[in-house]
Amino acid sequence: MVVETERDGTTWYECEECGLMFDDTDDATQHEANCDAEDPNYIQ
Repeated sequence: MVVETERDGTTWYECEECGLMFDDTDDATQHEANCDAEDPNYIQ
């Protein structure tokens, strides 16, 4: 599930599995569908 969070006046969408944050809900949903629940090895 993607969690909506607001920081610094901007809405972010966070993957509950690994904590990676996205500025677009579609990107977050797509990521979460393929997330392996490990810490990301790249910076978004």
